[in-house]
Amino acid sequence: MSHQTPATHRPLTTALAEAAAMAGHAPSVHNTQPWRWRVLPDALELRMVRDRQLAATDPSGELVTLSCGAALHHARLALAAEGWTADVQRLPEPGTPELLARLADPRPAGVDPDAMRMVQCMQVRHTDRRPVSDEPVSADNLAAIAAATTAEGARLEILDRDQVLELAAAASHAANVEAEDTALRAELDYWTSRAGGTGLTPQVLLDQPAQTTVPGRDFGRPGALPAGPGHDQAASYGVLYGDDDEPLSWLRAGEALSAAWLLATRLGVSMVPLSGVVEVAGTRQILRQVLAGLGHPYLVLRLGVADPEHAGPPHTPRLPREQVVDTSAVDG
Repeated sequence: MSHQTPATHRPLTTALAEAAAMAGHAPSVHNTQPWRWRVLPDALELRMVRDRQLAATDPSGELVTLSCGAALHHARLALAAEGWTADVQRLPEPGTPELLARLADPRPAGVDPDAMRMVQCMQVRHTDRRPVSDEPVSADNLAAIAAATTAEGARLEILDRDQVLELAAAASHAANVEAEDTALRAELDYWTSRAGGTGLTPQVLLDQPAQTTVPGRDFGRPGALPAGPGHDQAASYGVLYGDDDEPLSWLRAGEALSAAWLLATRLGVSMVPLSGVVEVAGTRQILRQVLAGLGHPYLVLRLGVADPEHAGPPHTPRLPREQVVDTSAVDG
């Protein structure tokens, strides 16, 4: 029987395929897009693509899982915007660790207007590594963004001034450790010199280090995006964290990152993820101390108001749909 919803008159399998394609807009570490979707007659499955895992930067697969979690949240919203709801089964088969999630039993639910707005945000969201303006993010907006992460099973701790200085020292130390790791530098070089649909193009990387309290990642080569004269003094910094260090928690952290970033985009807040400090075991432990033992840190986020005088950088490239969405089970 063909599932249809009066809202769109589109078959279920079409809606599933469209949701998977829309999830391609999700953020991922170094824009690796490490996901592949399989459309089934009555489900949508998300798999991790090990070939796009960062072997040197992320050997235990935490950041690749987080990246896939962001794509999962994007797909959930895209389905809701089309008028469908589904049961989210996370890590449904313990013997198949690459199978991260299944959206099962999709059924008509009426179009969700809020999800429709978030789908629009998916298409404009981008990473702007330049310094932010002198206008701080309002306390109300910070609270709303933090609440968005809580709704998705993680939490966001906004750091005070002393904690930001501790974070800055940890980030600087992590950068020094990573600069001396030849395998990591080679991996970074690969993902910043890609000509295909993945990786980071010169147009999204700064032409020189920005004036910041908390150092951003040194990508090993100058980009083409002017850093400008600004500073991050008006920026806020937060730590995305949760109760444990298990794959399920990293997947949920990715969903929380997506929820926070899309809401930030809607509120006019620029968000930049900083993963370097969690990639180095020693500085991740320092970050746990900064959180006063509240939980396990997954990612640091810089939040600010972009300078309205400057147009945003271009979007990073995306893989073609046929490389990330497998419809062979429903075609023909």
